[in-house]
Amino acid sequence: MAEHPHATLVRKGYEAFTRGDMDALRGLMTSDCTHHVPGSHPLSGDFKGQDAVIEMYGRLFEETAGTMQVELRNLLVDGRGHVVSVHHFKAERQGKRIDEDGAIVFRVVGDRISDLDECIADIDKSNDFWS
Repeated sequence: MAEHPHATLVRKGYEAFTRGDMDALRGLMTSDCTHHVPGSHPLSGDFKGQDAVIEMYGRLFEETAGTMQVELRNLLVDGRGHVVSVHHFKAERQGKRIDEDGAIVFRVVGDRISDLDECIADIDKSNDFWS
């Protein structure tokens, strides 16, 4: 059975993110896409619009000196425009390390990602790492 088109879209997003291909990511998102990052650290909050989202992704790579690695573990779809991704990520920053599980709830409109709502296994550990 073929992968659902929404799962394929999100998988392409993970592949582009892993390569650091911001142009490819931009092509997968609506112009008004929003990414919600949990926590109380400088990279948390609501990033609205492609430019803000792409800039935040760039900061993730900058802050971790390119050490951020994300491994997609699973994709779940509802066939109504939602995809839940489960992933594992690792990074180093300012002598700190993070090695955590996370998830993102994606909203797909047409053939583009319009909203990403991120969740993390240990919010306190995330706040400490990014602060």
